Amino acid sequence: MQRIAIIDIGSNSARLVITHIYKNGAYNMVYNQKEALRLSQKIDKNGNLTQQAFTDTIETMKSFAYMCKLYHADRIIAVATAAIRNAGNGAELTRLVQRETDINLHIITGNTEAYISYLGVINTLPYHSGIIFDLGGGSTELILFQDRKILESVSVPIGAVNTTALFNTRDTVSSSVYGELSFFLRTRLAEYPWLKQPKLPLIGVGGTARTIGKMHQRATKYPTTKIHNYKLTVQAFRGIFNRLKNSTLEERRKISGLSSDRADIIIAGAAIINALFEVTGSKQLITSGCGLREGLFYDYYSKERGIPLIAEDILARSTDNILNLYTPDLTHSHHITNLALTMFDAWKPLHGLGKNCRRLLKTAALLHDIGITINFYSHARHSAYMIQNAKLFGLTHKEQLLASAVAGWHNGISKSYFSRDPLYMTMLTENNWQTVSRLALLLALAESLDYTQTGILSITRAGINNEGAFLELKEHGNPVIELHQIRAHLKWFFKTFGKPLHFKVTED
Repeated sequence: MQRIAIIDIGSNSARLVITHIYKNGAYNMVYNQKEALRLSQKIDKNGNLTQQAFTDTIETMKSFAYMCKLYHADRIIAVATAAIRNAGNGAELTRLVQRETDINLHIITGNTEAYISYLGVINTLPYHSGIIFDLGGGSTELILFQDRKILESVSVPIGAVNTTALFNTRDTVSSSVYGELSFFLRTRLAEYPWLKQPKLPLIGVGGTARTIGKMHQRATKYPTTKIHNYKLTVQAFRGIFNRLKNSTLEERRKISGLSSDRADIIIAGAAIINALFEVTGSKQLITSGCGLREGLFYDYYSKERGIPLIAEDILARSTDNILNLYTPDLTHSHHITNLALTMFDAWKPLHGLGKNCRRLLKTAALLHDIGITINFYSHARHSAYMIQNAKLFGLTHKEQLLASAVAGWHNGISKSYFSRDPLYMTMLTENNWQTVSRLALLLALAESLDYTQTGILSITRAGINNEGAFLELKEHGNPVIELHQIRAHLKWFFKTFGKPLHFKVTED
């Protein structure tokens, strides 16, 4: 097992993330620490970091170094961004960090920062084209990508902290000051004509973008707190922005979803997003919970494991990671998945579901047994909970909920169980539940065909005829338990599809 520590010293805050990489390649975050440094506010008139900035950074790095030692970190990857990069004495600070903590703090360029943030986004969000903005305290990295490849990128030295200081937007903001701020931001962004992309979404990385998403979730009573891949329209954003512009600092500190330590810099940060909407013409904001730190990890992991730096299929890769973390029997999981997908493909005229539902069935089938790590008894409901909360990339919040319900329903629980959870009942419609029932039935049948987890049955042929649906099975032993389980689901099949299921078994 390897323990990898990622340290990001930004212009507003510093973070330490420690991730375990297990022998089978699975990885899992085990520690996360954030410290508010506000380095962009600790710059003197000559453009140097103040003594207070030095003291605070060294203190934070000593704390991080202690936690790395406590967690027995095998590798520490530490980077510094805009505030230290742009300071005249930034290199002096990194040398002091090396001397005091034995950690090599690398100052990365703006273009490198943009690229690493892109890696964090492209490996965790299912969009082929868009404009990424990584809005930090002292800079904003802008990346235009199409077909999952970078076309343009730039680091602009405007961030939530230094823009707040430049226009004094900590408390109330007059219309004249806001006019100057807006003109300044639009003028700076207009230097990059490639930003004009009205058909592409804005993908926001960083604390400001996450905060806007959280505020919208609270205002609309969104039933989950997941922020990664959360979407809101430009109209919704401007509703939030107008509320922020017309509030005092004390009033902002009481807004749900807006942390008190960000209330003083949120107007400048939101103004940057608003200017991006105006310059790009985009109509949608997508919030990313992954960025620089995740990009640094993927860069290390891909080299260490010899795999592509950019995942071809982010859902497949993240599902495999969860599977390897929690599943003791990978052979059974893959066998069940193949059985379920074979029936899905053969009975399309019967269930009437499309490619996206096939994708959800595959995810649920692969992960249907991960709840066994908690308790074998009632493991289906544990699997549902774990899938619902897993770091699965490439699914919307609703799709992840659907996959979790399929895995939970396939073995002993039904819609009545989920009705106790307001999240499921709020987000899923009656049509969604019909889809879940059909997919769960296919998964239950697949589970029946390998109930002893010995691969004793395989499907040689499946389809639909005048008598109903049929399965032709080949036995590789004595499948008495499997056949009993299949018969137990025949009523469910007829109730769901209005046709009987017939099966025939031949010897190997």
